[in-house]
Amino acid sequence: MSLAAQDLFSVSGKNIIVTGAASGLGYTIAETMVANGANVTLMDRDEPGMTAAAAAFARLAEGEIACAPFDLADPVAAGECVDRAITRMGRIDAIFVNAGVSAGPGYGSPNGVIEAVDIGLWESSMRINLTGALFTIQAAAKHMKTQRSGSIIVTTSVASITTSPLPGYAYHAAKAALAHVMRLAANELVAFGVRVNGIAPGGFPTNMAGGRLKEKDAGALFAATAPMNRLGRMEEIAGPALLLASDASSFMTGVNLPVDGGVATAAT
Repeated sequence: MSLAAQDLFSVSGKNIIVTGAASGLGYTIAETMVANGANVTLMDRDEPGMTAAAAAFARLAEGEIACAPFDLADPVAAGECVDRAITRMGRIDAIFVNAGVSAGPGYGSPNGVIEAVDIGLWESSMRINLTGALFTIQAAAKHMKTQRSGSIIVTTSVASITTSPLPGYAYHAAKAALAHVMRLAANELVAFGVRVNGIAPGGFPTNMAGGRLKEKDAGALFAATAPMNRLGRMEEIAGPALLLASDASSFMTGVNLPVDGGVATAAT
């Protein structure tokens, strides 16, 4: 096996799905896969944004780019969308289970204390961030078990590893549960040659929570929780994504990899 970086981290020619690809971390992950020669299917509920992303990526593309509408608010339909996309592609080498939503403020805000937890936000977070992600994993796993190969990469959160007064109760709970689903799937699927890992981002200036981390004060609050004392730059998700989608991570499964400026380390 070649140890040259271009071979070790190669995704050229691989069939890859990225959910939540219209913006944020999903956009950067999809762009990274396209720029490195993969055939990429973008999935998102924001169809205009997804179409615009595909058009922007076209200049980088060596492989094929496709789009498929995808909404985790209906977990069963989301899983069926993944199933159809894989059937159309013929095989699936990697999937980024990335789509998700915020779920209100944490106890650092008067609206986020435990007695203020909103049942609607709680149920929405569980349905989208946990159940929707589970059905996405399920759809990919069915194909990967048959072909006896593949990599499933789940976007968890540093909130799945440690607590913070900033993200809300529902978000913490859903992402912690999702990290455990990821570990369970890793244990089951290893016998089929399928790897399942997580990426646990810290604070990045995405559109989540109405894009509040793009605001100076909110961004500074999150930055202060990280030993690096800053938010992540969007391109800093690219390396970990490429690692887990490629054969460079062939001996890794069940790992929830923090990309968080040291937040998880500081909390232990």
